[in-house]
This record gives sequence, C-alpha cells and structure tokens, in this order.
Amino acid sequence: MGLLTGKRALIVGVASNRSIAWGIAQAMQREGAELAFTYQNDKLQGRVEKFAAQTGSDITLPCDVAAEGAIEGMFARLSERWEHLDILVHSVAFADRELLEGDYLNSITRTGFLQAQDISAYSFAALGKTARPFMQGGNGAMLTLTYIGSVRAMPNYNVMGIAKASLEANVRYMAADLGPEGIRVNAISAGPIRTLAASGIKGLRGFLNHVEKVSPLRRNVTIEEVGNVGAFLCSDYASAVTGEITYVDCGYNVVGSEGTE
Repeated sequence: MGLLTGKRALIVGVASNRSIAWGIAQAMQREGAELAFTYQNDKLQGRVEKFAAQTGSDITLPCDVAAEGAIEGMFARLSERWEHLDILVHSVAFADRELLEGDYLNSITRTGFLQAQDISAYSFAALGKTARPFMQGGNGAMLTLTYIGSVRAMPNYNVMGIAKASLEANVRYMAADLGPEGIRVNAISAGPIRTLAASGIKGLRGFLNHVEKVSPLRRNVTIEEVGNVGAFLCSDYASAVTGEITYVDCGYNVVGSEGTE
C-alpha cells in the first residue's frame, strides 16, 4: 500500500511536464491516490488530458480561477464523479512579464498588483472555500506552492513576492479555520526550478547557478523531490502538520545571501 491509497486528489494548475504540480501528481499517483485535473482553457485541455491519462485518470475539468463562477462550476462537475475529496493541490500563479523585471516600484501597476493577488493568492482561498463541503468527515489536506521571494526581496520577483506572501498568510488562516474539521492546510516553498512559470523571471539561469554553488546540498531541487514532499504532507503520516511552510530547496533558505562557497 502507498501513502495515499484510497485517497482522491484534485490537482489544479498542471501546465507542463516540467511543472511542480506534475511532480506532485506523479508522486501522488505512485503512492496510490486517484487523481482529477483541471485545465485553464481550451488551449491547454488536450495537454492536460494526456497528463491525466498517464496517471490513469479520465477526469479533466475546465477551471479558469480568474473567471467568475468557474471554481463553483468545476466542483459541480467533479461532484458528478466523486462524492468526496481528500486532497486539494493548488499550483496557480500569474503576473505580467513586464512586472517581473527590474525595479519593483517602477514596474508595479494597480491592475497588475490586483491580478497577481487574485490569481496567485485569492484563488487558493476560493478553491478551499468551495472544496470544504466535499472534504468533511475525513482527514483532508490542502496544499499550495510558494517561494522564498515571499519573505525576502528577490531580484525581479517583484509583485509575485507580494502575492506569495499573501498566499502564505492564506495558509495560516485557512489552517485555523479548517483544523477543527480535520482538514489540514500547508505550503511547499520550493527552490528555483526551470519551469514554464519560472521562465518568465529574468535572471533565472544565473540564480539556478548561484543556488547550486551555495546551497548546503550544492545542487538544485527537482520536481520529483518536491512531489515526494507534497505526497507526504497530504498523507496521514503528516496528520499533525498544518499551517506550515515547508522548504524544499536543498537548504538554500538557511544560508546567508552569499552562502559559503
């Protein structure tokens, strides 16, 4: 038996086979979970359907988290297949590329700020609120993905760092609300990975090289390693863990700004 045998997990945000969400989905499927996936739009539908098929799933549902009523509609369709949900994985974030370059104050706009908050932070609360009734009566778990830019000023991360800080506050408040109902809420703060989302941040290659040189393990993390931690946090083995931000970054977060070379 795997860590997640008998559990059903909804994965929100798989966009490519290099995404952290895909690493989590693979680990959860390996550990026995039954999976369902969402896709943002028609352009991504076929791709996500192929990913789902690789995990033995035929449940793929449209859900643009920025569209009014999309989350509720997605859960209504999911309820036609599943009466209960054990795990919710949130891997959604967005900011315009122009806001992820150079000086934070020079790049920021009201529209860009609100959009980053809406898609990257509010969407987790909205998903959690709608998933709540489906997760009653079991040992449910919700998981999201953050980054060290939420607590440190990182070059070019800019408005996304603010959104991730909001997301981490979400984790704590949601954990406090849902804990009495047996539902846990956690986040993984992964190290830099060359994903499609991260490719929009200027200077990523240089930062990957920097982390490889100064992190205690002297390398970068993989989506498989993040996936393994995600599977653990959503399993009953982590039954006393909630409201936490777990770093999976080869130890980079514990060293000074330049580390030890």
